[in-house]
Amino acid sequence: MDSRERFRCGLVAEASLLAGAAPAGWGGEVLRVAIPQLSWRRPASFLLMARACFASLVALRRFRPAALLAMGSYTSFPPVLAAWLLRIPVVLHEANAIPGKAVSALSRLAVKVCIAFDDAARRLPQSVAVANTGLPVRPGIAGAAAGEFADPERFTVLVMGGSQGSRAVNQGVAGAVAILDSEPEQAAALRVIHLAGRGNEDAVKAAYASVRNIPVEVIGFSERMGALYAAADFCISRAGAASCFELCLCGVPALLIPLPKLANDHQTANAKAMQALGACDMLAQDDATPEAVADAIRRIRGDETACAAMREALMARARPDAADALARVVVACAKGAPETSAHA
Repeated sequence: MDSRERFRCGLVAEASLLAGAAPAGWGGEVLRVAIPQLSWRRPASFLLMARACFASLVALRRFRPAALLAMGSYTSFPPVLAAWLLRIPVVLHEANAIPGKAVSALSRLAVKVCIAFDDAARRLPQSVAVANTGLPVRPGIAGAAAGEFADPERFTVLVMGGSQGSRAVNQGVAGAVAILDSEPEQAAALRVIHLAGRGNEDAVKAAYASVRNIPVEVIGFSERMGALYAAADFCISRAGAASCFELCLCGVPALLIPLPKLANDHQTANAKAMQALGACDMLAQDDATPEAVADAIRRIRGDETACAAMREALMARARPDAADALARVVVACAKGAPETSAHA
């Protein structure tokens, strides 16, 4: 097996070790290792984690990849520890503004830690080499046509509560639209596309039952996010890293409502980082009342200068080359290069 093939096996091994499946279109080798979530309430989970580390060690010793890329979370521990023991260069990627426990703990074992938010670098040990590569996002997002979602006659508000939906966001926005529906100027100009989350369509449609004048389309889940972003003039969203960087890529001004009580409150940190760039507005979930959300929609719809400034800030932060930048870092580390072409 030549070095290029070994490098390819290393990438897919890491991806499958983490996710249990190869990326779409992948034609190379796939390795699967069951990795448990550790819990003091489940002592057996520590034994299972030890087994996962041993299985990762066996798999990587057999293939001897040129590098290993880990994208964070507890599932990174076995493959990263195995790679470190085998002296295989490790590259970590942290998507959020506050590094997760796995990236923080494993960062000293990595040749390079790639980040998406500059803030993350300040929360890592000074001895760790860092490169800002941005966050690779799913294909088909940038440059998509709005298609049947287009409505140039109305100001389109796209609502996203996350892949599983969000009761707080769903209810807050539905209440805000009900308020705006009674205001003739807003009712004549607005339109809403609401991604409710799988299984939430009926409840969200019921929440909009009193809305008569503003067109509302409720969708449980869509694989055509590029078209939805293209149709949107404004977005109300959680502040997950993927959503933040998709908004940047598409230049859609947004109101971010971070999901609280997550590890390290990283969504709040993401939202604050975006707000500091002038790219988005932000409301804490407890402050995202129907009245506050309605006020945010009124304000952004009535201020084209603010909209344009947000779009400019978003596009300046966009990294359409994020996947290539991350790949360049991994290739450079695999070759033992001290420097890379990624943005530092």
